[in-house]
Formats: sequence, structure tokens, C-alpha cells
Amino acid sequence: MINYKFYFFSIMLLGLSVACSSYSDTPTDEKDSSIVNPSPSPKIIFDTDMGPDYDDVGAITVLHALAAQGECEILATLSSCAHPSISPTIEAFNTYFGHPDIPVGSPADNAPNFTAKNGWNDTIIKNFLPEVKTNADYPSAVEVYRKTLASQPDGSVTIVTVGFISNLAELLKSTADEYSELNGMELVKQKVKHWVAMAGTIPQGREFNVYKHAEASYEVFRDWPTPVLLSGFEIGVKIKTGRKVAEQGSATSPVQWAYNYNLQTYIKKEEDNRSSWDQTAVLVAVRNPEKYFYVNGPGKIKVDSEGSNEWDADESGKYFFLVHKYPYQHIADIIDDLMMYEPK
Repeated sequence: MINYKFYFFSIMLLGLSVACSSYSDTPTDEKDSSIVNPSPSPKIIFDTDMGPDYDDVGAITVLHALAAQGECEILATLSSCAHPSISPTIEAFNTYFGHPDIPVGSPADNAPNFTAKNGWNDTIIKNFLPEVKTNADYPSAVEVYRKTLASQPDGSVTIVTVGFISNLAELLKSTADEYSELNGMELVKQKVKHWVAMAGTIPQGREFNVYKHAEASYEVFRDWPTPVLLSGFEIGVKIKTGRKVAEQGSATSPVQWAYNYNLQTYIKKEEDNRSSWDQTAVLVAVRNPEKYFYVNGPGKIKVDSEGSNEWDADESGKYFFLVHKYPYQHIADIIDDLMMYEPK
């Protein structure tokens, strides 16, 4: 005799299994361990364009907040935008958070060169940096990358990019120097655990960080040798943050000033909050991404010569991408709280 209760229960379990698998084709224990199991206190190199938009301000704040809690170590902070105000803006935030010693690197001349029309970078430099500087006052990003990577244990570094891919293209092309006898590709293979990028649109699209330096993006996404986790445009665009720190942050904070000013002036109509593209990349680089999102993959991301991208679900690839798991406000609240961080 057929046990219909057991049969019905089995069908329900099968349906639940199929439904869950739609969010992730690969069971967690089969995914690359470096993606879903971050190291305790990961070593972070943060690479940002810090200017064309201002979610970078939130991202560097989240990074320093997590470092202050002992959740990560910041090895270096690099500019991927050639506008002369970008590197000193990064230094201004490092200095405010009590770490003026963190290396800052300036990008190659062929990196995109522009920033926000409302000039928020210049005010940050004037009001929060002891002396006015430009990109010319800093070593090259490639030098900082090579020096930093060479000094770290093998397979220990997480690179986080929330801007153009310009510096990574130059890093992969670099040759042996005083810091390492390895070329760029060999150095990355040896020292980098994985790369987390706010880049692309999944499953297809044309995203700012990718298409603004299409040549670099095409080369790097084609050749990068380690596992990669993508926080695409579709992730951060719905997670709105910033009003909390703008209204409740310290009046002496560059974070409070930047959000208060930019929410009013960055676009023609005042914004209530701003999309959190860059903060999501930092969050999942330091903490287990599956605490906040589904992680899909592996696969490949293909970027054409014009900077458009599409996802290729080829399981031989080493790319993974985030998918929303929670209501947008749930993640926004976590990011807003981290953005309230003030140095002691």
C-alpha cells in the first residue's frame, strides 16, 4: 500500500529543493571557499575612483568601521581615477579615521579623468587635509600594489575595487622590480586570495565602472587569475543610504559633510538617500557574503571592447555574483549603521 502522506511530503521537499536551487546553482560547500568563507580579519587593498559619485565615501567609512572592530586590516588605498583631487581625498578620509599612515596610490595617466560637477572633493581636501595635495604627491598605484602584495603571505590579500579597473590592468602588465622578482600576473596568483568588484550588471548590461575604461576592463576580466566576486549594478542601486549620517553624524566629520552636501547638490533634485553600490562590495569582502546575499556561480563574465558585459554560466569559470536575499531596507540599515562610525 502506498503511504500517501509520505509520498506527498516527499514531493513537497523536492519542490522546496528545486525552488531553493534557483537562487544558487552550486551548493555552498562546493563554492570556492575564498568567496564564501572570508579569512578572519582579511587583509584589504581598497581601490576606488572616489569622486565621480559619492557612495565611495560610504564605502571607505564602512571599511574603516570594520577595521576598527578588528574585522579586517587595511593594507593600502588606491585611486583609480586620474583627476588630481582623488588621491588626496582618499588621504583625507584615512587621516580623519586615524590612519594617515595607510599608503595611498595614484593611477596611471590613461585612467579616466573626471569627478563630480559639484566639486565636493575640493572642499574635502581644503577642510580635512592638513595641506593641499594632488595625485602627483603620491606614488603610483602599481608601485603600491606591488610593494604591498610582495610583503604579504601567499594567498592572503583581498582586493576590493569600487571604481575603474585601470590599476589592475597595469598591475597585471607590470614586470619584476625592487619589491618582487615576479611579474604582475605571477604576483597576483601568489599573493591574492580573491578579488571583490563593484562592477558589471548581471546577467547583462553596460555599467559605469566597466565601460568608462573599457580597454582595461576587457583585459582584466579576461585574464584575472584568482576567484572573483561581483556586486553588480543591480545590487547597490536598490539599497539606499546616507540620510542618517547626513542628519545625525558629527558636524566635524567629512562623512557627514559629504553626504549632507551631495544629497542636496549632486543631482538637480535633492535626494532622500543615495544608492549603495560601493558599500556592498566592502561589506561582502570583509564579512561572509552569504550572511547578506545569495552567491551564484561559478561562471564567467564576458566584457566586450565597448565595455558591455554578459554572464556566461560556464561552471569552469571562477566568477561569482551576488543576488538579493533580503528586503533592500534590511541591508540599508546595516550599512547606515556602519556609516555612522566615528573615530575615537
